[in-house]
Amino acid sequence: MSATSKPVAQTWFGPVTAVQRRAMFALVPVAVAFGLVVGVAFLPFVSSVGGLAKVGSETVLELPDELVLPPAPESSTLYAADGETVIATFGDQYRVQLEYDQIPDSVINALVATEDSNFFEHNGVDPEGIMRALVTNIADGGTSEGASTITMQYVRQVLSYTATTPDEVTAASEVTIDRKVKEMGYALALEEEMTKEEILTNYLNTVYFGNGAYGIGAAAQVYYGKVPADLTVPEAAMLVGLIQSPSTYDPINGSSEAAKVRRDHVIGRMVAVGFLSSAEGDESKATDLALNPQDANNTSGGAIDSDYGFFVDYFEKWWEQQEGFGETEEIRKARLYRGGYEITSTLNTELQDASQDAIEDQLETGSEYALGSVVVEPGTGAIEVMAVNRDYSNDVSDNGPNTANADYKGSYPNTTNPLLSGNADVAGYQAGSSFKMFTMLAALEEGLPLDTTIYSPYQYTSQYVVGDGAASCGNYWCPKNASEGEVGNYNMWTGFGESVNTYFVQLAERVGVDKAIDVAERLGIQFRNPLDLSHVENSPETYGPFVLGVTQTTPLDMAAAYAALPADGVYCKPTPVSSAVTNSGDTIAFESECSQAISVEVARAAVDAARCPTGYGAAAGNCTWGTAEQVGDAVDGPVAGKTGTTDSNSTNWFVGFTPNAAAAAFVADPDSPQNFVGRSNLGKPANAVADILASQWEINGEGEFKPPTELVH
Repeated sequence: MSATSKPVAQTWFGPVTAVQRRAMFALVPVAVAFGLVVGVAFLPFVSSVGGLAKVGSETVLELPDELVLPPAPESSTLYAADGETVIATFGDQYRVQLEYDQIPDSVINALVATEDSNFFEHNGVDPEGIMRALVTNIADGGTSEGASTITMQYVRQVLSYTATTPDEVTAASEVTIDRKVKEMGYALALEEEMTKEEILTNYLNTVYFGNGAYGIGAAAQVYYGKVPADLTVPEAAMLVGLIQSPSTYDPINGSSEAAKVRRDHVIGRMVAVGFLSSAEGDESKATDLALNPQDANNTSGGAIDSDYGFFVDYFEKWWEQQEGFGETEEIRKARLYRGGYEITSTLNTELQDASQDAIEDQLETGSEYALGSVVVEPGTGAIEVMAVNRDYSNDVSDNGPNTANADYKGSYPNTTNPLLSGNADVAGYQAGSSFKMFTMLAALEEGLPLDTTIYSPYQYTSQYVVGDGAASCGNYWCPKNASEGEVGNYNMWTGFGESVNTYFVQLAERVGVDKAIDVAERLGIQFRNPLDLSHVENSPETYGPFVLGVTQTTPLDMAAAYAALPADGVYCKPTPVSSAVTNSGDTIAFESECSQAISVEVARAAVDAARCPTGYGAAAGNCTWGTAEQVGDAVDGPVAGKTGTTDSNSTNWFVGFTPNAAAAAFVADPDSPQNFVGRSNLGKPANAVADILASQWEINGEGEFKPPTELVH
């Protein structure tokens, strides 16, 4: 038989009819006898054999009528929103899934000749092999030879891969009579469910070849830089030889001589079985190993060296919180890394690239200051952009100024995303006057119209007692405006447009700070800082400084909160995924959790006032001047938003939106959040958002802001 012709599949009993297949289970008691034989074959002959028949009988006869083995672990792929651009893969096993016709005859022949020469004749258990192992082991007084068929080996692999506890992993491979009998029973049942070709394909897609390569497709790439179809006979023999012990015969990091000896043994078996002639065998043995080693292409961690690493990192952490994928984070992550999902994310790569350029135009990567932005789609919560002037790295040893971990000088290893999304350790940054939106929304909900006019002095003594770090006049908090010229009567249009502090403090006194906090919470603002949380939970009525944004937050929270405004008050929890296809072909659709957080009219009124800061102009009232009119100049469409600066200029923000996108950006010193960011950096978030929203409008600009019909006068 030549090396290029595969044997014709048949069972131990020859061609099988449907009736005969069902009848095979009548032969299950034969496995009881096999239980006795296999026990002797796989354990020292001196083992006691009394009771083996009982163990075997109970185990085999309790097998289920149908046996369905799950597919081998597969890496998952994460695509951009277009469903085509791969932005990351997740897998702890490098694997290239193949069909039967993609596996060359040389590999099949080498495997069958070496591991199971009767594979195409038996029905999962090989009596001849068992007897041969029995005789050999009796002679040796040990377990020098096994009798596992390829089908039994495949069963063992699947049981190992699907094990969820250390005990299950051990049970799948331990040398015991009970385990061997179970394995034989499963093999008999498996050959009722699968063809010989399917078993070979699954086995060769599953088995480990060493150096991170799972399956023959990966092994051909790792050892020879080839697809399997291009393997020569000696190369196929070398790879098949690794199956017995990938570490012992490792030709890359171990002994190439041992690998060659093992390869030649495989070639010898191919000659003995008749797959190769003696001349072909001698010619194959005369060749060198001729390796061409390649790295295993498993991107464990998914986002290493990715242009979209921060988004991918956020996605992975999001996935680990989805309870539908398992009871624990470990189980959920295992499903991602081994489940073979094809996942379509919400990342808009065109807008992401434009946003990255906009940020780096303002502040270069590697600066001591961090400038980052997030874009969220109104009405869906889809995260379209996560950009920052940092190079992504999930290597905890990285300490350079342009790495993700360096943002915290090593204080928070592996926390690459707190700059943009926050976590349990990192609360974010004070958002300054961008928080005035929540007070305005609370006032509108209480029925105060947009033209509510309040005389606002340069400095105002509030009814709130002085808090930590707050300006005080006696025992009370007395904030100032940004300029001594900001004095006079203001309404919501002009007060918001010019960001008049004393106007909004007085507005909060009329409606209650607790109402503003309630709005913020409905719009998804999280209070991660313990001090902020204490104020919110214990004394919200007296937490006056909340109005001016002393609370720490993130651009993800702020973008999602502001996205509710052009969505007519519907808040959607941010999501990085739109759909996923399982390895069985089923589609999972992901929809954000959305709610009517504020009324339609309140949202439309707030949007009208928010048009003033950008210079776009209100529809229902009059603006004076805006604190970020460069945004309106840059965007060729409707645009609104709000600046935010803390008292000490330690952070600077801008949150802006069009009818179909909301972007939040900030600048701060992430290593020392209280440091002054410098005058030259104060306008950079607004400039970055101006360019981001300008690009967004060019890419997908549509819609108008709907003017308010209520809450105006």
